[in-house]
Amino acid sequence: MHNRDLAEDYIFRAGNRLAALEVLMQRQSYADVVREAQEIVELCLKALLRRSGVEVPRIHDVSDVLKEESEKLPKELIPMVEQMAAISKKMRRDRELAFYGTEDLTPSEFYEASDARTAFEGARQVYSLCRNVFK
Repeated sequence: MHNRDLAEDYIFRAGNRLAALEVLMQRQSYADVVREAQEIVELCLKALLRRSGVEVPRIHDVSDVLKEESEKLPKELIPMVEQMAAISKKMRRDRELAFYGTEDLTPSEFYEASDARTAFEGARQVYSLCRNVFK
């Protein structure tokens, strides 16, 4: 793990995706908000882990790694680890469903405004916490 710029890039891209979520919300594309919010959380947490010197696994939900390696994180974020991990774990469950759906579930019909708002707020919260570490 030598590319320190990669963590900065993850945060930069997560911020851009967060801005895009506003457009998706306005267009009532709730399934896309849920999917993109998960990717924002994933990028932010991987940036945080990478910045903290933790090897980042190639999985979508790094909540277990975040908890296991919490002592390596910036001290101000340690009290927030459980909350960030819970957001990541919950969003991971919806990742594929929000994107692909299933034979008996169409994402645009399944996800509602309340689902999108919850995902948006989770992504905004994780981004805000992680972004502060990079300032």
